[in-house]
Amino acid sequence: RSSHNPELIDAFAAFHPDPNFVRKFLKPLLIGALAPTEPSQDHGKNTALVQDFQALRDHVEREGFLRARLLFFSLYLGHILLLEALALGLLWVWGTSWSLTLLCSLMLATSQAQASWLQHDFGHLSVFKKSSWNHVLQKFVIGHLKGASANWWNHRHFQHHAKPNVFSKDPDINSLHVFVLGDKQPVEYGIKKMKYMPYHHQHQYFFLIGPPLLIPVYFHIQILRTMFLRQDWVDLAWSMSFYLRFICCYYPFFGFFGSVALITQRFIHSFIHWFANLFPTMPRHNYHLVAPLVRTLCEKHGVPYQVKTLQKGIIDVVRSLKKSGDLWLDAYLHK
Repeated sequence: RSSHNPELIDAFAAFHPDPNFVRKFLKPLLIGALAPTEPSQDHGKNTALVQDFQALRDHVEREGFLRARLLFFSLYLGHILLLEALALGLLWVWGTSWSLTLLCSLMLATSQAQASWLQHDFGHLSVFKKSSWNHVLQKFVIGHLKGASANWWNHRHFQHHAKPNVFSKDPDINSLHVFVLGDKQPVEYGIKKMKYMPYHHQHQYFFLIGPPLLIPVYFHIQILRTMFLRQDWVDLAWSMSFYLRFICCYYPFFGFFGSVALITQRFIHSFIHWFANLFPTMPRHNYHLVAPLVRTLCEKHGVPYQVKTLQKGIIDVVRSLKKSGDLWLDAYLHK
């Protein structure tokens, strides 16, 4: 059913940069209109905050903060390709000493981290006005430059933005019984005597099985499984082109297994750029312009606005894991 709820309209606008185009596909699905007096799932929300956010979004659109600078993204892609070329060129010209191999690995890791967020921009349709151009460039970056799947990423990431940090809704916090998170899940697990892992030690084993296994192992298995199950042969071809290019380029220097080992370096920086934003289709070069406006809005309505360094963020993650682990242990032993 259609709705006059302003929050739903905001959510719709956040996901669709060209709403008129999308509405053409929604017309056959319309079965009725939700009257303002009918109950909705958004009761209890701060009406003044919603109105102020709508005003902020209107201001953002008027100021052109949702428009991308193509030169910025052209240079962004160019510096990724340059890092890839320089890393290979170092080995061709000066050989494979330990120092040069380490430098090559750092350059490749940097290019991979940058490519992660460039495909993120294309995936959010925040670069080109035509969605098809964004989709093609995303497949090139995430497929040929990273060896992953655009459709797999889009399916996960759009669920994340629809229900951020909501258990059973946001796949980004699906810990697969390896960790217990928040205040409710650990108590739930404890009462049910669920002990897949020693959760009271999860803040300690996080660094051993968290980032080291999440992307290199779990995500790769999930990506390949998804592409085969959905018969997504286009994404599979893009993904395989990455591995073919990488092996062909580095096999003469390190052999097959050495080249595979070099591939793993691309995960060194991949886990450190976690963030969310209120405007998914906004180009990243405008984030700093909107940040003060968002901070002012949050201060007005008493909404916490936090800015943390990487070090502080990691410390907070560890503390949160310890707190959740202690809650689980208490519930497991005494409830």
